[in-house]
Amino acid sequence: MKKMTLLTAVFALAFSLYAQIGVDSTQTYLVTKKDGKPFFWMGDTGWELFHRLTREEAVYYLNTRQKQGFNVIMAVALAESNGIRQPNLYGDVPFKNLETLEWDVTPGNSPDNTIEYDYWDHVDFVVREAAKRNLYIGLLPAWGDKVAYQWGEGPMIFNNKPDEAYAFVRKLAERYKSQWNIIWILGGDRAATYERNGRRHDDRPVWRAMAKAIEDTCGKDVFITYHPGWPETSAYLQHEDWLDMHAHQSGHGSRVPQPWDIIANDLKKTPKRPSMDLEPCYEDHPVNPWDNKWTRAERGYFDDYDVRARIYRGVFAGGAGATYGHHQVWQFLDTTRNAPIWTGDILIGWRRALTANAAGHIHHLKDLMLSRPDFNRTTDSTLVVSDRGNDYRDIIIATRNQKATYAMVYLPQPKPVQIDLNKLSSGRKKVSWFNPTTGKYHEIKGRYTDGVQLFTPPDREQKDWVLVIDVK
Repeated sequence: MKKMTLLTAVFALAFSLYAQIGVDSTQTYLVTKKDGKPFFWMGDTGWELFHRLTREEAVYYLNTRQKQGFNVIMAVALAESNGIRQPNLYGDVPFKNLETLEWDVTPGNSPDNTIEYDYWDHVDFVVREAAKRNLYIGLLPAWGDKVAYQWGEGPMIFNNKPDEAYAFVRKLAERYKSQWNIIWILGGDRAATYERNGRRHDDRPVWRAMAKAIEDTCGKDVFITYHPGWPETSAYLQHEDWLDMHAHQSGHGSRVPQPWDIIANDLKKTPKRPSMDLEPCYEDHPVNPWDNKWTRAERGYFDDYDVRARIYRGVFAGGAGATYGHHQVWQFLDTTRNAPIWTGDILIGWRRALTANAAGHIHHLKDLMLSRPDFNRTTDSTLVVSDRGNDYRDIIIATRNQKATYAMVYLPQPKPVQIDLNKLSSGRKKVSWFNPTTGKYHEIKGRYTDGVQLFTPPDREQKDWVLVIDVK
């Protein structure tokens, strides 16, 4: 009897490990299930992490991102860049002869023994090292080119093969079901339904099979989301019961996308789910490069300001978190090993790219969002009385908590703004400017209680600001 009790306890623990991240009671934000505290997703796109780094390099990368305040690293088990056929840096591939259930594994896992240490041992190592640093791995079982008839190196080993997809992901989930720091992400830069060459394709049976494999292994409480191409997941996955969070990709094509509108629309849908831009513009990615005009002079690159301006407004519109990306980090660019992918005329390599400006700025957003005890926010741009802007260049987005005891207003341009303090609870207002590049507050002297008030950013050289108002 005692033995059975112990086994039951172990079984329950194994499944509880997967209940680390959940959705709050409003179905809008994320929480840690252990204590119900707000969880702000601060992700980095490390897509090729398992495929292109050594153990030492992976540790260096994880250490850097931990120090910078990230808490989710998104990586792919079967990577985009020929991740099935091209060996990792130890000469290992995931499968034997591309057979998805014939994993290329060897007895033992000693990193000092090149025979023992195989592809999946290396994935294990990186996942465990991330856990040591309190970093979640947003694990994609496979990049979308392994499923979807669209583009990429493939091969399409799961296209129209839900049974094979289920079997592979079931095996993958069994391997990592005891790892507390796994967040499951399906998709991999692909729409679940799409049209190609006049034919309609529907890959949802494959993605459903993968989701079922995860739930059959880890329980219904497991957290699963989907990383799409265009459009947003709500366009084709709205009624999938396995999906816990909507996502979209505002992407790297142009400066025009307005993810705050997508998030606002997602939050109006039924059933309600949190929403997030899982892949906004990457720092140092060429702007709209798909016609092969790559140079800075011809088109320009997304910079730290572009990243902040897109991410902050997405979060203020109700986003459950934010994802950062650097164009030379996701691919772990090292020209001595691999040819650059869509890089343009600026090659700095992944190590230097780790410390790009926005990578050091973006944790200030997480700190700001978690600095107020009431995480139950809503977007409310009626706080802004002056011109709220017309497009991606100047649209102002405001957020406040449901009790209206604080508000935050993101200004993409350093222009004066009129705020209706009557929209907040009565009482004295403490008003500050928050610098998103430094995380420092600049308190505005004066006594504010109600009425329409004009506030002017303290420094016109700083492009963007957040106005923070607290009711005392």
